[in-house]
Order: sequence, then C-alpha cells, then structure tokens
Amino acid sequence: MFGTSGIRGPVGRTVTAELALRIGRAVGCDTRTVVVGQDARLSGDVLADAVSAGVRECGSDVVRLGVASTPTIARAVGWSGADAGIGITASHNPASDNGLKLWTPSGRAFDRAQTRDIVHRLNRDEISLVNWDELGEERTWPDAPARHVDHLVSSFDSFDDVSVVFDLGNGTGRVSVDALYALGATVNTIDGQADGRFPARKSEPNAETLTALSRTVPALDADVGLAHDGDADRLVAVDETGEYVSGDALLALFARDVVSAGDAIAVPIDTSLLVQDVIESIGGCVTYTPVGDVHVAETVAEPGYVFGGEPSGAWIWPDETLAPDAHYAALKLTELVARYGPLSEQVASLGQSKYATRRTSITFENKQQAMDRIARNIHARYDEVDTTDGIRVDTKDGWFLVRASGTEPVVRITAEARDAADADRLFEDIRSLVEGARIVV
Repeated sequence: MFGTSGIRGPVGRTVTAELALRIGRAVGCDTRTVVVGQDARLSGDVLADAVSAGVRECGSDVVRLGVASTPTIARAVGWSGADAGIGITASHNPASDNGLKLWTPSGRAFDRAQTRDIVHRLNRDEISLVNWDELGEERTWPDAPARHVDHLVSSFDSFDDVSVVFDLGNGTGRVSVDALYALGATVNTIDGQADGRFPARKSEPNAETLTALSRTVPALDADVGLAHDGDADRLVAVDETGEYVSGDALLALFARDVVSAGDAIAVPIDTSLLVQDVIESIGGCVTYTPVGDVHVAETVAEPGYVFGGEPSGAWIWPDETLAPDAHYAALKLTELVARYGPLSEQVASLGQSKYATRRTSITFENKQQAMDRIARNIHARYDEVDTTDGIRVDTKDGWFLVRASGTEPVVRITAEARDAADADRLFEDIRSLVEGARIVV
C-alpha cells in the first residue's frame, strides 16, 4: 500500500475517498490531534474531507490547513502540537493522480515500521469508532503558510541585491516567493497561480520542463532561476545563463556549505561520485541510503549528520526540520548566490565535468525474477556488493547500480566513473550482464 513516498496513484482507482477514510481512521485511532492539508489538485477536497471524517470518527481532532505545500503541512504538525499529519498530495505526479503522505511531529515522514502498523491495523480491522458524542472536532488554520513565511524570513539576512525568477508550475510554492519578497529580493514569477490541473508544464521540474525558466532568467538578467514541483517539496534551479543545474551539483553545493571536518551527510545510493569527492575533500563523510527522502531523513536524524538530500530535488537540513523543505532550500540557494556570486561559477568550481554517467532501462516481464538472477551473477563476479537498494558495486574506476523500478516492469542501470572511457567500459560490462538475465530458467 505504501511506497517510499506514501501512497500515490490514479484517483478513482488506486486513490479513492474510501481509502482516504480508512487511512484517516487508522491514524485517528492512535492520536489526539491530526493536521490535514492538501496540494492544489482538483481531487484534494474530496480526499481531505474523507480523511478528516475518518480521523474524527475515531475521536481525534483535526487541524485543517486547506491548500498548502507539503513542507508547510509537515512543519505544521509540530507547530500545532499535533500527533501526526496527513498530506493529500501526489507531489510531482500528473494531475490525474493523488495520494496520502503521513508525517510525525519532528517533520519526518512515517517510516516503514509506522506505515506497517497502519496497514496491519487496517488488515486486522483494529479500528474502534467512537460514540456520537465523542467525535473529534475540526478547526481550520489557514495561516500556516504565513507562519512558514515568518519563520523563513527570521532565518535569513536581506537579499536586497539578488534578482530571482521563480517557476511555481501552478503549484503550492508561494511561501518561497513571499519570503523572498519580504527579504528584499527582486522576484519575477512564472505560472504563479495555483491550479491543480498543472496547465503550464508537467508538475515535475527538470531540464525538459523548465524551458520557459531557462529563457526568462538571462532575458531579465536575473541572478538565478528556481522551480518547485506541485507540492513544493522539491527545489531545482537554473543558473544566471539559463543552464539547468544538475541535482548532484546542487547536493554538493548545499552540503559543502554546511559540512566541517568530521560531519556526515546522507544521500541515496544512486548519487554521483561528485558529492563524495567534494565532501571527503573537506573532511566530511557520506552515508548511502535507499532511494527515497524518508530513508535520507531516517539517517540524518542520527547525531553527527548536518545535511541530507536527493538529486531529484529533496533537501533536508536536520537542524531545521526532518522534512524536505524546498522553501528553505530556495532561500538557502539564494543565500549562496548572494554570498559567493554567480551560480555557474560555483557549479564550475565543483569540477563536475570530469564525471561521466551512463544510464539505461531494460524491460523484463518479471523484473524480480530478473533481479534474482542478476544478483547471483554479480555476487559471483564481485567480492564487495552493496544491496542497500538494488545492487551497487564500487570498482577502482567508478561504480554501477542495478535497481528494479518501483512502478514499471524495467530494471534500471547506472554506471559512473571519473573518466568517460572508464564509464563506457563499466556500463557495457554491466549492461551485458543484465541482458543475460533474459535467459529463461
């Protein structure tokens, strides 16, 4: 039922009001107060109503935020003294999808053990509904985004000399823009009106979907271009020339800014060698986690960690919150530009051009059977194999990762080295091995 980012899927099939009601009941029977918020998707009201009804049927109160970003929903759990939060969102998925993501007071998403408890409670029908005179109450808190803006403004110095173009993609990222305005930045927005149909571009911000941002930044002579996905838990960027900045480069910049000797960061297992090299060069260390911000958050909650992130655009500063807060990330990147100058020069200083990455996906009718065969072959060939998430092997030239897709009948291959020829050789070797798994056993 739960994936690495909660529950997501097509509305009316995977995600229904009945499912939302059941999740609300499962959370409500073990809490006193639950925060409920939603992104701008057209199905949000129906699902949020159902979640609220389920929570209150079990005697727990509801703090209803209305339309808000996922970082605001996550932070609002602690701010309101609630026991849990339920965000109605499918993040960067298409408008036809929706989902539910559960949050703890620390801002961390429910971990595997907590979601497993929810599923067991539902499967065993361990839900107790209260009497008519014990139903929970619902109150609204429309000012949670303003609380978020105030917090951000108090956390940063003035941006009077910085010009930003912000592509909100018709999502819920307005908190970032309001905070930048309040801090004195010059801000021009693209598609700033929240619209759950996402008519301007796909909800996922990447090099292919941010062409308007890439054109507008140099046209306006802005210092940086920033973009969110539909629920604003992701932050990506283009530099002052309109060039898209890779997630690995942003991860390295954010981490380099906070890491001192002895500090640790957490990143998913498919992260570029660039990050490891940058962090180790200043005396820090890198821990690899399974893919998914919930796994990064679990790790950075431990002592000694100062940052965690995913190249997809999720960034976590544990001293701030254990939720990926793309609003905070937007201001942090603006701060880096204000402090150190052009983003293009900061990216160039990382030396990213010397890293070569190769990727492909191979279709299998039964990807799990294929992965079992691939794993046997890799273990037979290599002595040290990391099975944190998929199968990763580090070699003297670089590394490769073979991982089954969580949503498609494909096995994904990534290979990276510090030299293009080494990357090609490593990639061809592992692709040949994976192709060999097509043999029927």
